[in-house]
Amino acid sequence: MSSLPPALDFAKAEEEICSNWTAEETFKTQQDLGKERGDEEFTFYDGPPFATGLPHYGHILAGTIKDVVTRYAVMSGKQVERRAGWDCHGLPVEYEIDQKLNITHRDQVLEMGIDKYNATCRSIVTRYTKEWESTVTRLGRWIDFENDYKTMDPTFMESVWWVFKTLFEKGLVYQGYKVMPFSTACGTPLSNFEAGLNYKDVRDPAVVVSFPLLEEENVSFIAWTTTPWTLPSNLALCVHPTMEYVKVLDKKSGKTYIMAKNRMAQMYPIMNNKKKWKPKMADELFEIQATLPGSELVGKKYTPIFDFFANTPESENYFRVLSDTYVTDDAGTGIVHQAPAFGEDDYRVCLAHNVIKKGQEIPCPVDSNGVFTEAVPPVKGEHVKKADPTLIALIKENGRLVQKDNLDHSYPFCWRSDTPLIYKAVP
Repeated sequence: MSSLPPALDFAKAEEEICSNWTAEETFKTQQDLGKERGDEEFTFYDGPPFATGLPHYGHILAGTIKDVVTRYAVMSGKQVERRAGWDCHGLPVEYEIDQKLNITHRDQVLEMGIDKYNATCRSIVTRYTKEWESTVTRLGRWIDFENDYKTMDPTFMESVWWVFKTLFEKGLVYQGYKVMPFSTACGTPLSNFEAGLNYKDVRDPAVVVSFPLLEEENVSFIAWTTTPWTLPSNLALCVHPTMEYVKVLDKKSGKTYIMAKNRMAQMYPIMNNKKKWKPKMADELFEIQATLPGSELVGKKYTPIFDFFANTPESENYFRVLSDTYVTDDAGTGIVHQAPAFGEDDYRVCLAHNVIKKGQEIPCPVDSNGVFTEAVPPVKGEHVKKADPTLIALIKENGRLVQKDNLDHSYPFCWRSDTPLIYKAVP
């Protein structure tokens, strides 16, 4: 103990150790010895980082854990190939180039030429490799930077295609969709983690719309939504199988609506005011004509709000009532409108009830920039978030708007572009 200095500089000691490892090629020597002895190989799959930005705490923490795993494997008598890699594909690179070149739509990339766009992306993918090497080396992580790989290397891409080809040949690949958080500004899906990074308080339109039953005149299902722009893509309605539903005559309009019994306050808000609401007031507002479980509504057909997808070979399976336990009575009417291209549960439920099928396209009139296509002519070329007023006006004109209000709520925004996210089916 007497030989220890009065004040030990840990940082300086670490730097000296790293310098000795470099000078003596300790890591390389260890790797060579493992190969000479014929040690059993230990394969470690390491997701490579993007080199378009500098390493941050997340990289440092994950890198340290990875180093612990591979060092332990070597100390256990294994040989572990540890090559540095760089992820050259995907959003971080493309988004930076889009900002630089003021690209806002996929058509601009095609006009520029994909070869030129790719060349511009390649020019920045290794921008910070030296800074990464310096930081990772200072951390004491052993990894081979001299024989690094890049995901844009033809050999790497060919290996990925080989894996996919092998999966395809084994019959393990089918074409389908996955509904994901989607940035219309970046034209790409995001992970659920990314979708949770940037919530903002916003005001959205909240509407209740009617879906007339085919079998019973002047009777309609009613559904509430805060995304009117999804209504042109409605393919079904969903109820809870065991929830109580009521057929209610609205005395003011003379129309009969079907909704969850516990959600009548959606139509008659005064029922939420315990001080003002008196049961005898119900006689002036409505008359309950029937009560039934959701299961008895399943299979009933209704008239769609719009006919954009009503006259297709697949439409014989559309526009009917389904059931699923994800439906709740804590908001809305207890009946959920289903647009499988824009809702994770919508897609799952419609798939389970054969409204849509695996391997088939689903109605999706919105492109990768969140703009309506020619499939919905009244709002063609409009961004979904700007199309709500036009669509609501059309719904009202068709006599299908039951209620219109606004909802203040927390909503996810793209953490890169700071624009509202949508949920969209991605092939």
